[in-house]
Amino acid sequence: MNLVPQSFQITLLGKRFTVTCSEEERTSLEAAAGFLDRKLRDIQSQGRVLGAERCALMAALNITSELLSLQSSRRETPPDIAERLLRMESRIESALADEALAE
Repeated sequence: MNLVPQSFQITLLGKRFTVTCSEEERTSLEAAAGFLDRKLRDIQSQGRVLGAERCALMAALNITSELLSLQSSRRETPPDIAERLLRMESRIESALADEALAE
């Protein structure tokens, strides 16, 4: 088991971001990035949201709404899944903040 954080690239809306996680988390983080990219593209294709930041906020709201709906239907998210989601959210927020600083 390799718990040493490693950096790798994800792409959201055609922009590359560097994220860091353990090798064990990489597959799920890549899947999350793919899911997020599809959500962002869906929102952009609707043409109602301008700008990457607003698009990201709308995607975050939509995903959060879906998550809360799932949680209420299951009554409780297992602690390990909730923790992993929080870590992924933190990494995505950090990557977006880094991109905002770079602009």
